[in-house]
Amino acid sequence: MIDELLPDTVVAVEAYGDDGSGDAPLFPEEQAVMARAVDKRRREFAAVRGCARRAMEKLGVPPQPVLPGERGAPRWPEGLVGSMTHCDGYCAAALVRVGDLASLGIDAEPHARLPGEVLDAVALPAERRRLADLAERHPGVHWDRLLFSAKESVYKAWFPLTGQWLDFTGADIEILPDPDTPRTGRFRAELLVPGPLLNGHRLTHFDGHWTTGPDLVATSVTVPHP
Repeated sequence: MIDELLPDTVVAVEAYGDDGSGDAPLFPEEQAVMARAVDKRRREFAAVRGCARRAMEKLGVPPQPVLPGERGAPRWPEGLVGSMTHCDGYCAAALVRVGDLASLGIDAEPHARLPGEVLDAVALPAERRRLADLAERHPGVHWDRLLFSAKESVYKAWFPLTGQWLDFTGADIEILPDPDTPRTGRFRAELLVPGPLLNGHRLTHFDGHWTTGPDLVATSVTVPHP
């Protein structure tokens, strides 16, 4: 699902279900991070890093450890930027050379209704009004879950550029379905806080893409160089 949301310069690798990815070997440094993790967490950690290492190989980069850094953000090999995501039954990693993109973020979530208390915490009033309109026009999509995923992708693209936290209410996201295929489309995230500086240019918004399937929603954000 993820690679259809990304430009050709990005290499994405996905894994579905219990295909053995959770048994992917870990580097010693990664094993140390997971020493006290429960089995489910360890398998998720290994599976998504297996995807990341296959993406490295496709870019001609020797497979390397991917250790969690500040706020858990993955630390990528020099010369690469990327993002990872995992949920029940699915994981993916996307990598690109730093000369091709400034940053990127990906996220996948179960295609199911978002708990009401979570929506209250993540959605701005204007976003909730737009969600209600989308649900009336296209009831087959869980738009609340899609909004949550889009905010996750925005944060994953934001953090490597700033090193700072971005609250769910720090961006106002408008979801725009494709007129011909309303189960896919794009979104625009207007930053409500000062955006990162790239080569002297202050970013005011992020652009993203999304798609839905029977069981999953997936989103991506790519940040080009000015």
